[in-house]
Amino acid sequence: MSATRFAAEPGEDARAVPVRLLVVQEEERPAVDASAEPQVMTFPHLLIRELCAFLALSLLLVVLSLLFDGPLEEIANPEKTPNPAKAPWYFLGLQELLHYYPPLISGVILPTLVIFSLVVVPYAHVNVTRAPFAAGSPAERRRKLGWLWLATAALTLVFLFTGAHAVWPVIGPLWFCALLATVPFLSDAKRGVIGLLARRSLPFWVYFWFLLVATALTLVGVFFRGPGWAFTLPWRDGVYH
Repeated sequence: MSATRFAAEPGEDARAVPVRLLVVQEEERPAVDASAEPQVMTFPHLLIRELCAFLALSLLLVVLSLLFDGPLEEIANPEKTPNPAKAPWYFLGLQELLHYYPPLISGVILPTLVIFSLVVVPYAHVNVTRAPFAAGSPAERRRKLGWLWLATAALTLVFLFTGAHAVWPVIGPLWFCALLATVPFLSDAKRGVIGLLARRSLPFWVYFWFLLVATALTLVGVFFRGPGWAFTLPWRDGVYH
């Protein structure tokens, strides 16, 4: 039996060539992973665990409140303003910025820029693949290292001379992150601490810097600011509030 040849011809009338082909293949289904993962319901499995964690944390707070007195001061006196007058600890980072910049900059512009940066960074192209910052050819690595320290030097000059005082709670974490990010460029180790640093991406270092800055500003405001918002040592002057 001779094989019949078919040729596809363009046309506007489907009825002109009343030949229809039906291709029948063997039963082939797409490969599907049939291994079913164990599934549990949100209630009671998840909610019971969350309730237990909540009760454990509440019990811990009760025990701490029984063992240690809260750092309360005397009854509020409207005729006497405490010195220093400190905000709650979660606002002390912003209050510490007031020591360096005017209220418009430290209370509005800088926090807005930080929030905007944290929103934009995940959408940057460098975050699509989360490639390690220290990866690439030797030429690329040298270029990245040069840009890293150029940006570090530029930001250091900005925070040294733009405020009323040098903003060391920002400069210190900046140099700490830059030094940690430089370590993988100086060693090709794939294991241990160096290997862990080598796998970090650029967005990680940016966010880590923001996190350290927020922590440093809060710690300085809580422990190292005394009367007149002057720098002090808590273990020497006992001005912790």
